[in-house]
Amino acid sequence: MIIKKFTGKTQTEALKAARDEMGSDAVVANTREIRPKGLARIFKKPIYEVTITLDENPPKHEPSRKESMMAALKSNPNVIVEDDVPKSPFYPDPKALELKLNNLTTMIEQQMGHSRAAMNVEESQAPAHCTEKEKKDSQAEKEDSNVECLRLIYNQLADNEVDEQYINQVIGEVEPSLKKDSSVENILSAVYQKIVLKLGKSEVLDVKPGKADYVFFIGPTGVGKTTTIAKLASKLKLEKKLNVALLTADTYRIAAVEQLHTYANILNVPLRVVYTETELKDSLDDLKNFDIVLVDTAGRSHRDPKQTDDLRKLLEAVPEDKRQVYLVLSVATKYNDLIKITQTYSDISDYRLIFTKLDETSCLGNIFNIKMLTGVPLSYATFGQQVPNDISRLDAQTIARHLLGGED
Repeated sequence: MIIKKFTGKTQTEALKAARDEMGSDAVVANTREIRPKGLARIFKKPIYEVTITLDENPPKHEPSRKESMMAALKSNPNVIVEDDVPKSPFYPDPKALELKLNNLTTMIEQQMGHSRAAMNVEESQAPAHCTEKEKKDSQAEKEDSNVECLRLIYNQLADNEVDEQYINQVIGEVEPSLKKDSSVENILSAVYQKIVLKLGKSEVLDVKPGKADYVFFIGPTGVGKTTTIAKLASKLKLEKKLNVALLTADTYRIAAVEQLHTYANILNVPLRVVYTETELKDSLDDLKNFDIVLVDTAGRSHRDPKQTDDLRKLLEAVPEDKRQVYLVLSVATKYNDLIKITQTYSDISDYRLIFTKLDETSCLGNIFNIKMLTGVPLSYATFGQQVPNDISRLDAQTIARHLLGGED
């Protein structure tokens, strides 16, 4: 481990010196302001010192991802994310999704046909001593195909990693409303509508010009908070023509600050770096004329009480009526970990949900699971690294089709 200190007239200057010498993978271990002592404090300004640590054997760096993101934004700055569902790996052609549901319908009908044939064979081979009640039960089961159809839908949802308790809840609410021997299409439609209803309508940023709302993006390390901010900043700045500012409290890694600096320069928006909740409070007056301030935060461990307390203090530096909070989660994270993460962040603040990395998995059950677990509104989904293209509001109908239709 390499440990080194750098100084500058400003925090940015000290960070730049550290980055130039030690690279973007270096970690900020500590920052402090050094004020002159004695009479010198009257004539000299303070300087800033940052302590940097660097792993001598870091993982291999892949610069091409960032370069490709920047190239995409520079070469086509007017390509804006639309609220409408775009074409993408996550949002394929609606006709393709309908075809998937039709295929599922056909598969269920075929499986049910095989099952009925087997049941007829069993009945013909049943021993003569079967009781009348057993024969009636067998006949009732054969005649009521709803149970079997729902069982196959259950398996489909389970394959997409929807939690068992939520599948049972959906099936349990749908089954009593079905007529006996409903068609597969009607049963699928009932389940689909129930899932859409439970997912609810997504709630996205609703910015009112002239009101400087602070929008915080919180969540674990590595889920894509900074890239998500860049995509939304592009949308707000270029499409909605809003007066946007960026603020980062993620000072643990130089790379995080520099990444946001790059986005800010491309979009021609200001970026402020803050290290404490006091500095954030001080920024409120300076940024009051902006329509919206997007705030990047450091990834916090849900198992570290001190880190979660630091985040709570940071959020509380902004009055409640002027802040919005979005919890950013990767859909590829294990459900058990997502349970712990959401519970920890629920103790810190109310929030809306953003799910990232939908392009890295074919199973979207965690979106439904976490929505059911927390009851908080869904907001955005991201499905790639391209800025600003790979983001859209979460669409309940698309998620429901994915859950019922399986892989693309």
